[in-house]
Amino acid sequence: MQIPLTAEQSAIAAAAPDRKIWLEGIAGSGKTSAGVGRLLRLLEGGIPAESILIYVPQRSLAQPYVQALRQHSGYSGGQVGVQTIGSLSLQMVEAFWFLIAERAGFGHPQDLPNFLSLESVQYFMTKVIEPLVNQRDYFNSVRIDRARLYSQIVDNMNKAALVGFPIDEIAPRLKGALPGGVEQGHIYDDAQTCASAFRAYCLANNLLDFSLQLEVFLDQVWHLPQARAQVRMRYRHLIADNVEEDNPASHRILADLLRSCQSALVIYDSDAGFRRFLGADPENARRLQGFCDGQEQFAESKVMSDTGRALGRALAGQLGAAFVTGLDGIAEDAPPPVLIREAHRYHPQMVDWAAGRIDELVNRQGVAPQEIVVMAPFMSDALRFALVEGLTARDIRARSHRPSRALRDEPAARALLTFARLAHPGWQMTPAEFDVAFAVMTAIDGLDLIRAKLLTEMLYRDGRMLPFSDVKSEAMQDRITYELGARYDGLQTWLNNYIEGEPTEALDIFFRRLFGEVLSRPGFGFHDNSDAGNVSMNLVDSARNFRWSLEFMRRYEEGTDLGRDYLDMVDRGVIADFYLRDWIADGEDCVLIAPAYTFLLSNRAVDYQFWLNVGSEGWARRLYQPLTHPHVLSLGWPGDRIWTDDDEAAMNRQTLARLILALTRRCRKEIYLGYSELSESGYEQRGLLLEAIHGLMRRSVADNINGEAHV
Repeated sequence: MQIPLTAEQSAIAAAAPDRKIWLEGIAGSGKTSAGVGRLLRLLEGGIPAESILIYVPQRSLAQPYVQALRQHSGYSGGQVGVQTIGSLSLQMVEAFWFLIAERAGFGHPQDLPNFLSLESVQYFMTKVIEPLVNQRDYFNSVRIDRARLYSQIVDNMNKAALVGFPIDEIAPRLKGALPGGVEQGHIYDDAQTCASAFRAYCLANNLLDFSLQLEVFLDQVWHLPQARAQVRMRYRHLIADNVEEDNPASHRILADLLRSCQSALVIYDSDAGFRRFLGADPENARRLQGFCDGQEQFAESKVMSDTGRALGRALAGQLGAAFVTGLDGIAEDAPPPVLIREAHRYHPQMVDWAAGRIDELVNRQGVAPQEIVVMAPFMSDALRFALVEGLTARDIRARSHRPSRALRDEPAARALLTFARLAHPGWQMTPAEFDVAFAVMTAIDGLDLIRAKLLTEMLYRDGRMLPFSDVKSEAMQDRITYELGARYDGLQTWLNNYIEGEPTEALDIFFRRLFGEVLSRPGFGFHDNSDAGNVSMNLVDSARNFRWSLEFMRRYEEGTDLGRDYLDMVDRGVIADFYLRDWIADGEDCVLIAPAYTFLLSNRAVDYQFWLNVGSEGWARRLYQPLTHPHVLSLGWPGDRIWTDDDEAAMNRQTLARLILALTRRCRKEIYLGYSELSESGYEQRGLLLEAIHGLMRRSVADNINGEAHV
């Protein structure tokens, strides 16, 4: 059901169908709701659906529009276009491929292209540059995982395409702004050589990673008169949301569309730009304001409570964030808010405190679990596990979302991959005994690791799982229990039947069958488990896309064993692709556990937020990336300026201030701050967020505000 609009939202929705409006406001002020209202009003006014374009930086940000369209009936004229720069460029390159392929330098212009996912990119990059790295001893001083290292090379290439400079300028830009000595210069040169080698391989084999796809679109396809005419003639009405989270390449396309379209609504979120590490450029987005004939501003939040506003403003002011909208002078004038806070000596105590507070909210106060989010700057496996276990023990369901992780790191994926090895003995990839025990424990509901290890020790022989009846000791059978033994037999029988059937199915089909026929049924670990279900379907999609990519390559190279190659790729720690199902709220009654930026990029509000590990430096400090730098490889950074420690410190304070404001603007009621003196690793925590909180506490003492309180 469409949420009733306020007078200012209704004015935007009902604007004349020939107006181009720039709409700006803080998060939670109702901008997207106004955009949805605008979309529905255009449809109700007889505008053909296919002439309307919804343009967003990330597909998940279009969900309010998609859901409104699903609930709205009666409109005609085809389908509303929902595009990102990635989807639009892919469609256009595919449509005009034979007109530009030879001119763009592809080795087989007469053949169709193969568009690579992030996972496929990492596979082919490893295949191309791993021999080069080993032969020339590249990156010998870099102490990070190879998969993460290669992902930074991919990130450099993507930044070059999004900003608009050739990939052979990556190393000069980094070396010019980040002088780190001879060794660091060699690292940048090595990364440049690897990027160039991968680009040459892609051109020779008709492979398009995101960076090449975007370059071909902007430099070749978009210059074709017929290509521009096709887009301009179709999309006459534009709604571009969250443009501050988009990149210069998108802004270039939007500027062209704004010149030709009949009406437009361009929505800009003040003080945002959280996707800077992905190429977002909020400063460049403001250029689009000049293509609009009217500007509107939503100043009041429809989400944030008064006390939440006080916390955000006070902490941002404590960080000296006078650059943020509406915060001038607050460090001196605004009263410090009181905080729901709890200090602990050890990390497990903080986690238990958070679970206890959530238990009080859900089981005593009747708060819906989906109105609670637990976040930290980084959500480690240990922290996630402890939170899930603590909430489960209190009969509270939880789901987690942690993008940009290796596929192999999710327990459900590890179990499926282990069973794939067991089911394909011809690959000679026999799993270790502990991996089998972990997979069995994950697959069977109610089976703990101790009994899973006992089962494996007794029934795992020569790469095969034996039936439960082979356990000869009655005492051991009683210890395992016959109920769990029956579930084990169901899994073991399915795997053995699959093996005896001479498995020839594609790996993605194997995953789908195992999930649907066994693991998702009652009594098994994936039943009624949204996290496991999402991970399983992501693995199916991943294996299928990998199969399609390698089947394409068989035109030019000798065939390989697809299943075995896929498992090898995952074992190397390939970073997972973007899967929309992970970002869409599934409506289940679950507490969300996620990194802070992941929650922000979902662009939704909740009643209660828990900020854990507030002493961590990760709230303000970016991840160490020795091969790249998101600010240096941006449109706004001067090529002749050096990035200094002062720049880094200023950026950290600015980043933290924007993060705090964004989180408080997405909280309707209360925020809980969890702190432990010692981190998970046992080290003291003295991050910038903790420093800002201590500053507020000192002011609170000075103003005679005592006791525990509420945000």
